[in-house]
Amino acid sequence: MIDQATLEQGLQVTLERAELPELGRLQRGKVRDSYIGQGHRTIVVSDRISAFDVVLGTIPFKGQILNGMAAYWFEQSRAIAPNHLIEVPDPAVSVVHDCTPFAVEMVLRGYLTGSSPTSLWTHYAAGAREYCGIRFPDGMTKHQRLDAPVVTPTTKAEAGEHDEPVSPAQIVERGLCDAPTFERLSAMCLELFALGTRLAAERGLILVDTKYELGRTASGEIVFIDEIHTPDSSRYWLADSYERALADSGDPRALDKEYLRRQLQADGYSGQGPAPRLSDELRLETARRYVEIYEQVTGRAFVPDLEPPEARIRRNLGL
Repeated sequence: MIDQATLEQGLQVTLERAELPELGRLQRGKVRDSYIGQGHRTIVVSDRISAFDVVLGTIPFKGQILNGMAAYWFEQSRAIAPNHLIEVPDPAVSVVHDCTPFAVEMVLRGYLTGSSPTSLWTHYAAGAREYCGIRFPDGMTKHQRLDAPVVTPTTKAEAGEHDEPVSPAQIVERGLCDAPTFERLSAMCLELFALGTRLAAERGLILVDTKYELGRTASGEIVFIDEIHTPDSSRYWLADSYERALADSGDPRALDKEYLRRQLQADGYSGQGPAPRLSDELRLETARRYVEIYEQVTGRAFVPDLEPPEARIRRNLGL
């Protein structure tokens, strides 16, 4: 596990953004900056963190952790789930095939949980029994396991906007995706979620829910893009905390950015109004949890790179 002194060093070398115009046209996302040129994308994974669809600041080593975990999962799942990864030339950089993304995000849920305005539990607790076209029975409880994982897609919001849960029928009506293609995307996502669930269980974790993005390559192949099964896109619980939490009407121990969301909500922020400044204490504890899940999921020690990130990236990319 990473020590406090190293975490504090990380506060001095966070990567908010890198300016690398030599790599091509820039598309800046909430966390990832993509440079498009010569038929591929160079994705720089920053240390920016978002919650409630709002970018809030930076977390030490977050980009290195996300990039490393995404690469780990892409390799673990390549046999059943084709993806866009070509190479990882730097701890915070991936080179990938340039794909045309689908206009929906595929959210997979295995449990009735969550705290954000778009979460399944938030809607259910407010009295809704239909979510993304799926009917849920009365009498369910928070954190209850679903009979089977469900696909609950959302729109892909622009920066500063909020994702919107939508049903498959709405996706087709809005022209976001045709019905046969959506069925194919759903089947691919359910298969990948089953693999993630099994491998997480082997590590003493529950993969609670996750978000997938998919796109088409230039040749028309449908592949997974962006990232898979990282703390930014997925919710993990420690398996040995689950039954105890249910018995005590508490929350299972989470290893993801749900910790950050809950801290913000406790301070009165849920995505509306000006974003608060993250304290160094909160940034360090969030970083510690990211490191913990990296190590538990991959079975590898996280070795952070403390070199100033932009200089390191430029050298590793030969710029």
